[in-house]
Amino acid sequence: MDSIASPPNSLIGTTLREHVLAGMQAAPGATGEFTSLLNHVSLAVRIINSRVRSAGLAGLLGYTGETNVQGERVQKLDTYANDVMLSVLQRSGHCGVIASEENDEPIYSNHGGKYVVLFDPLDGSSNIDTNVSIGTIFAVLRRREPTPIVDDALRPGREIVAAGYALYGPSTVFVLSTGHGVHAFTLDPNVGEFFLSMPNIRCPKKGSTYSANEGNYARWAPEIRRWADAMKAEDPARGTPYGQRYVGSLVADAHRTLMKGGIFAYPADEKAASGKLRLLYEANPMAYLLEQAGGAATTGTHRILDVQPTDVHQRTPLVLGSTEDVAFYKEFVAGKR
Repeated sequence: MDSIASPPNSLIGTTLREHVLAGMQAAPGATGEFTSLLNHVSLAVRIINSRVRSAGLAGLLGYTGETNVQGERVQKLDTYANDVMLSVLQRSGHCGVIASEENDEPIYSNHGGKYVVLFDPLDGSSNIDTNVSIGTIFAVLRRREPTPIVDDALRPGREIVAAGYALYGPSTVFVLSTGHGVHAFTLDPNVGEFFLSMPNIRCPKKGSTYSANEGNYARWAPEIRRWADAMKAEDPARGTPYGQRYVGSLVADAHRTLMKGGIFAYPADEKAASGKLRLLYEANPMAYLLEQAGGAATTGTHRILDVQPTDVHQRTPLVLGSTEDVAFYKEFVAGKR
C-alpha cells in the first residue's frame, strides 16, 4: 500500500498546546506542570468564549443585582466567567493561590500547587450588552512561600512567569508570553483549538493613535491635560495630531496599541486619585506583554512592573504603548513640557 504523505506544517499550523509544549521541552528540569496550567487556562477561555458568543440566547445579559469588591455592579456574564476560571484552575491542581478581581480575598486552592494565578475574568464587562469586544486577562507567578498566603500574590510584576489575555472580538484571539516574546493564537471554532496566527509580535516604536477617556479631561492634572492637548495639536515634526481611538475595554484598547503602536493612557484623576485599573489583574499582565513586545508601561513616574503591591485589589494609573509615545507622556508628567 502506498504511504500517505503527512500534510505540511504550514497547512495545519502550530497549536497553542504545541507552542507551550515546545517551550517546556526547551526548559531544563521542566516537569510539565506549567504547560498543564496554561492548557487549563486555555480551556477556561474556550468555555467562556462559547457563552460570550451565545450570551443573549442563554439569558446571560444584564446585571445580577449584586455589587463586587470593586464597588461595581456585577454582570451575569462576569459571574459565569469568574466561576469557570475558578473551577478550571482549582481542578488543574497546579495553583496554590488564585486571586480574582471579582473575589474579596484570594483562594488558597492546593498547598502543593506551585503557581499563583491572578485574573480579571471578563474585562470590559460594562460593554457586554452592546456587543463590544471584551476579554479575559491573567498573570502567572511561581509560589515562593512554604504555605500559600496572600504574600504569594503581592509581588511586583517583574516576577511574572507568564501573562496573557483572550480577546472575544470578531474572532477570538489568545495572546500569550512566557518570557520569550509575545505570540497570538486565533481560535478555529470548527476545531475548537487555538492556532498560532501572529508569532513574535513587536509593538512599533512610535504610533499614530492615542487612547484615553477624555470624558475625564476636566478631572485630570494640568500636565495630563497638556499632554492630551499636544496629541491633538498640529505638529508635523512630531507627527501630530494623533487619531483618537477609545473602546472603553482595556483588553481591546491594549490589543490595538500592542499591534499598531501608539499609546493607551488611564491616568489618575480627581475622582480616582490612585488610578482606576487594578494593578494585579489588569496593569501588570498588560505591562508584561507590552514590554515583552518591545513597548513600555508606566504609572507616569514609575515602571509598572516595579510597583510593589500592598493590596490584592490595589489600583494604579496605567500608561502603555510605543516606547517613544510613552516617553513623550512621561516628559509632561516630569514637567519637562
